[in-house]
Amino acid sequence: MKKLLILLLALVTVQLNGQDMAHYKRVVKELSSTKYQGRGYARNGANKAGKYLQKEFIKAGVDEVMCQPFKLDINTFPGKMKLSVDGKKQTPGVDFTMREYSPGVKGTFPLYYIDTLHYDADKIFQDLEKPEYKDAFVVSDFMFSYKHREDYARLQKKDGAPNAGILFTWEEPLKFYKAYGEKVVDKPIMWVPYRFPKDAKSISADIENKFLKDYECFNVIAKVEGTRHDSCYVFTAHYDHLGNMGKKVFYAGANDNASGTATIVTLAAYYAQHRPVYDMYFIAFSGEDAYLRGSLWYVDHPVVPLEQIKYLFNIDMIGDNNPVQYCEVSDEGMRGYALFEQINNEKHHFQALNRGTLAGNSDHYPFATHHVPCIFLENEEGDAFKYYHTIHDNWQNAVFDSYEPVFRLVRDFIEQYR
Repeated sequence: MKKLLILLLALVTVQLNGQDMAHYKRVVKELSSTKYQGRGYARNGANKAGKYLQKEFIKAGVDEVMCQPFKLDINTFPGKMKLSVDGKKQTPGVDFTMREYSPGVKGTFPLYYIDTLHYDADKIFQDLEKPEYKDAFVVSDFMFSYKHREDYARLQKKDGAPNAGILFTWEEPLKFYKAYGEKVVDKPIMWVPYRFPKDAKSISADIENKFLKDYECFNVIAKVEGTRHDSCYVFTAHYDHLGNMGKKVFYAGANDNASGTATIVTLAAYYAQHRPVYDMYFIAFSGEDAYLRGSLWYVDHPVVPLEQIKYLFNIDMIGDNNPVQYCEVSDEGMRGYALFEQINNEKHHFQALNRGTLAGNSDHYPFATHHVPCIFLENEEGDAFKYYHTIHDNWQNAVFDSYEPVFRLVRDFIEQYR
């Protein structure tokens, strides 16, 4: 009897507060599991995740679920991923990562280290013509390359210099990106950590890339009907992530962005149970990590006119524990930001809000450029943020502190916004 009472009290608490931590965690864990291989493209992980989300929205009790197909071109690395330095095996995602636009590479290559203290571009290009540096991989500090862009552009082109590729040294943990993967450049380019040996002689590589042309993706769109249909609220989050770095390594993306996707699923469940005044749309985008392809497609093919959106919330990477909530707001969204801040000050969901400069860093941006009132919520600089775009952003390192305050802040804003 005591256990039953505790269970009933717990259910009442969930109904009153709206957020459902158990449901949220379940979705985050599922999306970051091995089944979806980092929700990338080469092994169809993103589309498998999209189908899972379709079912989750239906289970949440929404009135309608639809898929919006689109296509993208993307470079991937689902095959061989072997690298050794002077015979010592390197681990992908830990000791090296590929640039997203890199071709594959196979063979053994000498190393040529660029002297950044006594930089001499003419000497570098003369040295690379010498027999001992035939087909060498150039090793250089990544940030230093910005100071000599034209020289490094030559090193990356087939007809610019005779080197085989470039190893850029970078901070750890090494990150991986997809944003510029819509093409493949002339030469392989990798990131290696600053601890990369300063006196290694050669590397051996067997790395495969696979370029996907016109790869079919889809956005998942769920709708909860309100009593009024002249305006709507929209909640967005991207469910795709980085996929694979070879056959054995994948980027789980628990924070980026299983955390935001799980949030809009639980918001859909809440509004399905608490019928809103206005229609509610919940859009799980694919293609965000491939430079916002899904949201860019959507704003050109909206299922409801963009001018009918009262306010849009883009929730991305809120699986963290910074008590200060980062946000970005569109010009039109500033009309509601004062209320957003007031609610937070009154109810103390977060210690403070940190409004940054509007940027093209997530799916709110295409809407912002189309004059939609919107706000982007991302919890930065917490314990999970250091794992952003690394193999360590997984279920084992997941953080859940920001979910409930984000949920309550959004819900409270919608209750008061006019």
